[in-house]
Amino acid sequence: MRKALRWLLALTVLIGTLSTAGAATAAEPEPTDIKDRLLSIPGMSLIQEKPYPGYRYFVLNYTQPVDHRHPSAGTFQQRITVLHKDASRPTVFYTGGYNVSTTPSRREPTQIVDGNQVSMEYRYFTPSRPAPADWSKLDIWQAASDQHRIFKALKKIYSKNWISTGGSKGGMTATYYERFYPHDMDGVVAYVAPNDVVNDEDSAYDRFFASVGTKECRDRLNAVQREALVRREPLEKKYEAYAAENGYTFTTIGSLDRAYEAVVLDYVWGFWQYSLLSDCDTIPANATTATDDEIWTSIDTISGFSFYTDQGLEPYTPYYYQAGTQLGAPTINFPHIEKKYIRYGYQPPRNFVPRDISMRFQPWAMRDVDTWVKHNARHMLFVYGQNDPWGAERFRLGKGAKDSYVFTAPGLNHGANVAGLTTDEKALATARILDWAGVSSTAVAQAKPLAKFDSKLDVRDVEREPALRP
Repeated sequence: MRKALRWLLALTVLIGTLSTAGAATAAEPEPTDIKDRLLSIPGMSLIQEKPYPGYRYFVLNYTQPVDHRHPSAGTFQQRITVLHKDASRPTVFYTGGYNVSTTPSRREPTQIVDGNQVSMEYRYFTPSRPAPADWSKLDIWQAASDQHRIFKALKKIYSKNWISTGGSKGGMTATYYERFYPHDMDGVVAYVAPNDVVNDEDSAYDRFFASVGTKECRDRLNAVQREALVRREPLEKKYEAYAAENGYTFTTIGSLDRAYEAVVLDYVWGFWQYSLLSDCDTIPANATTATDDEIWTSIDTISGFSFYTDQGLEPYTPYYYQAGTQLGAPTINFPHIEKKYIRYGYQPPRNFVPRDISMRFQPWAMRDVDTWVKHNARHMLFVYGQNDPWGAERFRLGKGAKDSYVFTAPGLNHGANVAGLTTDEKALATARILDWAGVSSTAVAQAKPLAKFDSKLDVRDVEREPALRP
């Protein structure tokens, strides 16, 4: 009996000790330093912190499910970055749709709202790739779900309004995220986002190339492109030597000849995507009298002869996989080039993805997004460049859209932004972004960016991506 009483007393003391410990743990204060707050999120780990005046900048890993429908089926580490200004400020959620930069930078909406910025590396772009990679889990819904989980985790810290943004494939990504999780963001700013609704109907691109810029510029570009195919034999010898010197191979695309033609056929598209009309002066004025080196240099400068090598294609495997399974890819005709000079034409994304990765196109994916945007867009802004080929097939708004806009920046290319819009549209776009971000009504009325331009932080780089293929 005495033993039983002693045991009961000991148990009571133990329970009291545990209760006291639990109470002490519960009483511990929440972390206040932003790094500690970020790292207190389950699944978040620090890769690196980099200094930048006026901000805290973190490169982080966040544990994500490979398959959001079956979270127990495995995880991978997804890189994100956080440009922290103040938890009381709005937050911009940025993705370029490819790898994430680990250099501190601020996208245009972040400057406009003077806020924080969270940037996400798109799944399956290394190092944010599951191992082994189940490529069937690379789709727009899974990627949108990555963003959704990141948003939910960080919203506890950044409780003010959020705006998603991105350029090119990143603009597409921001749009798809809104389609699948329309209640997360308070606004969307999608730059130069292609919208290939019907993959096999691409006449809009042919109309674009027949009228873009000036006839003089179009004629110069067309002539150089044609001449590069006329001189295929000597220029391919130069290409062969170039590849040997750099250790380039052509297993994925199939041959040096296929790669050569793909680079040349990218030339006109690439010029308008990344250059301005004023850059036409850099194009050889008379292609037929230009030297082989002049033709080579012009093509290489704009298209890049290294791109369709195995080494150039490998980083873009996730992109071409998506182009060939959901996103679609444009094709164009070349009326200025005789058929005898074109052997392959625009090649399909399948040709740019290793053959051991299976692919099947889903024609309903883009139709679904397009229909949703037309009828359900809320607080969405699409910005395109007048001379950007990707704007030939763009997002458009229907009667169901509310407080949403599609603007075109005169004379601009794939780097079009709000700053390049006409005066009235720039003011309207800026005011709407500020309003969606929940800043003061005074700031909205002034319709000017709240943060001063920073020449290092606000570099307006063009969103570079390879030309899509059918």
